[in-house]
Amino acid sequence: MDYKITELQGFTHQIGHLVSQMEYARKTTLEAVNGLTVEELDFLPNKDSNSIGALLLHIAAIEKGFQIEIFDGRTPNQKEMAEWGDPYNLGEKGRQNIRGNALDFYITKLEEVRKRTLRELAKLNDQWLYENRLWDNHPSNNYFIWFHVFEDEINHRGQIRIIKKMLSVGSK
Repeated sequence: MDYKITELQGFTHQIGHLVSQMEYARKTTLEAVNGLTVEELDFLPNKDSNSIGALLLHIAAIEKGFQIEIFDGRTPNQKEMAEWGDPYNLGEKGRQNIRGNALDFYITKLEEVRKRTLRELAKLNDQWLYENRLWDNHPSNNYFIWFHVFEDEINHRGQIRIIKKMLSVGSK
């Protein structure tokens, strides 16, 4: 893999740059969790924290939420909330309900969600990135929102790395 932010075949110039950043962030997230067991994915450092598994599903849920909002132009329906609500919000329900899954489960969810994002972005042009929209009652644009998707992933990858260090200390 080249470590470059560059144009990508199948995407317009700026969307290619965005996608190359998103894909690098995902690559490093997957490297950070490679080989983790169910027990490691479920480990909670304290009563108010999130597990690595919950953080992985949260990363997918954030991207899924923006797909629904931006590509579909709506809010999540009841079925989508049943599947994605706990990982999107995390908290106590996330601690209770996101556990017992092997790493492949989380990777599959991440891949499924990302496939749609890439498919949708390939249909759009650079002007679309700069279209204004409100996000959380703040002036924004599509570029910032999709930047936020992988910026959020990078933030949670940092948490994942800290939790992994806690696992190493606990096993000594």
